[in-house]
Amino acid sequence: MHHLFNTLISARWLLIVLCMLIGSAVWAESTPMKKGYETHKNAQAFIDTMVNKHGFEREYVVGLLKKAEKKPSILAAIARPAEKTKPWHEYRNIFLKEKRIQDGVDFWLAHQDILAAVQKETGIPANIIVAIIGVETRYGQYMGSYRVLDALTTLGFDYPKRGAFFTRQLEAFLLLTREQHQDPLTLKGSYAGAMGYGQFIPSSYRSFAVDFDGDGFADIWNNKKDAIASVANYFKAHGWQNGEPVAERASKAAQFPRQLLNIGSRPKTPANELATLGFAPLSRQPVSLKPAMALEFTGVNGPEYWLGYNNFYVITRYNRNKMYALAVYQLSEEISSAKRAAEAAVAAQPKRQ
Repeated sequence: MHHLFNTLISARWLLIVLCMLIGSAVWAESTPMKKGYETHKNAQAFIDTMVNKHGFEREYVVGLLKKAEKKPSILAAIARPAEKTKPWHEYRNIFLKEKRIQDGVDFWLAHQDILAAVQKETGIPANIIVAIIGVETRYGQYMGSYRVLDALTTLGFDYPKRGAFFTRQLEAFLLLTREQHQDPLTLKGSYAGAMGYGQFIPSSYRSFAVDFDGDGFADIWNNKKDAIASVANYFKAHGWQNGEPVAERASKAAQFPRQLLNIGSRPKTPANELATLGFAPLSRQPVSLKPAMALEFTGVNGPEYWLGYNNFYVITRYNRNKMYALAVYQLSEEISSAKRAAEAAVAAQPKRQ
């Protein structure tokens, strides 16, 4: 009996200790680091750059880094992007759901005057702009909840694989907040520091964000005019060809050289030359003389083959993954089709007397 009593007491204390350990782990993840980044081994070089190259006050930069917080959840998220963990047919299903298509129609109808004006000015189709915003943030519903400062310091200083890139983005972020008179402690974005409806990283913001309504601030977070125009400006600057194709389904003959599949990022071989080698469009239209890429994706029932043209390449300037570009294109087509159907249904309704 005494032995049993001691065993029960020991088990009780073990349970208490385990609960304390688990509680400590949860607290550690959910509680911001008390120590900022101002003493990090790479911080001094960054501070010197901002002071000597860009004229920031040293105390200001040090103060910002002191308030920056390391986010372990950011490091976990960047290690498992969907583009690298899912085959095409699963990746596609993330973005081609009926609700996202319908939400795209609703977004287009709600902002069609802005979209029409931007399309007229830039030549970028409204359905492509809507699809980008739909893929990136589900039409502004999910623009990211991390402070951009925290995201970029975490990745710039504690993600060696791409630390140099994110440190440059941190540099661009402080520059844009100074240029746009914004508080760097309040702007929010994704775990990778991408911001607003179109998820611009800071360097892209500084190069392509547009103050479409002329109020002095290119507000891609809250102003849909600026956000829509900024996405369009990005595509225009990267060479979108108005009226030209994006992609089309193709077939592959057995003799087509596999080494020509999915090569590079910019189309170089004319589509008609790919066709003579055994990679031809499924449509009965004359084969294009424009450069194209021979693309293979993992579909539900086996390989899918696509020809990707210049405008497909332009979408990859937004995100270099080819699955991303195809998802944007297919979503844009589905949204256009659903919008036409909705408008036809409205037009077919009998008019009230």
